[in-house]
Amino acid sequence: MTDVTLNGERRLLPDDATLETAVRETGAEVGRGVAAAVDGQVVPRGRWEELRLRDGQVIEVLRAVQGG
Repeated sequence: MTDVTLNGERRLLPDDATLETAVRETGAEVGRGVAAAVDGQVVPRGRWEELRLRDGQVIEVLRAVQGG
């Protein structure tokens, strides 16, 4: 298992987890209006599927919200 911090909470993800795996763990759909960062660096959506996560990494997943 890969031990990461996901949106401020410790999570254990499968050993082969990618950033896309982490985004899905938050319940966010992998699509427009979602941004993700690993260790403070924003990762382009095109790299989510290939970026393998490692123990100790901090992942933040943000969703755009409409409102006014």
